[in-house]
Amino acid sequence: MARYWFLLKRWVALLGLTATAAAVIFTVQTAALQKTLADKTLRLHVVANSDTDADQAQKLRVRDAVLGAVGALTDGCSSRAEAEQALGAGLGRVQAAAQDVLTAEGCDLPVCVSLEDQRFGTRTYDTFTLPAGTYRALCVRIGAAQGHNWWCVVFPTLCTAASGEETARIAAAGGFDADETELVTDADGYVLRFKLLEWLDELFS
Repeated sequence: MARYWFLLKRWVALLGLTATAAAVIFTVQTAALQKTLADKTLRLHVVANSDTDADQAQKLRVRDAVLGAVGALTDGCSSRAEAEQALGAGLGRVQAAAQDVLTAEGCDLPVCVSLEDQRFGTRTYDTFTLPAGTYRALCVRIGAAQGHNWWCVVFPTLCTAASGEETARIAAAGGFDADETELVTDADGYVLRFKLLEWLDELFS
């Protein structure tokens, strides 16, 4: 009987080690894919002045103006590097587009626009999901920037896609390969994997 329990404990321990090894490999692979996606993706982060209804509605109007300015600047760009370069040179135009919205409404709040690295959690949009991690982002802060924010992707222009098929087409045009496109569009297959990566990242951070 003692030998039986000894073998059972060894078997359980082996299963635990196997599961742990599989989880590590799984996480490393997902982290590598996230880094690849981040290298090809430029996010957008618009932060409202506050959480009042008026400021939250204003945030969306600023977002629309920013998306219009960004679209004009990045039209024809075929990589994140090109898009970032175009936006870097045109930050003044983006800031002016956002500020014009406030000025037209008689609001004297300032708008700060910058390109920076930011941490994002796992985000599921209408037609795609992006894993948690650090991404390059165009950040638009309105006034005190103390309100809820709005996140999306300005390159490739995934936030304008109305369907999964359009998302896949835009992703491919932005340089995503077939595996990367599947990763962001197959939310049912990958969202748990993304959440595991996010949890482990927070644990070790």
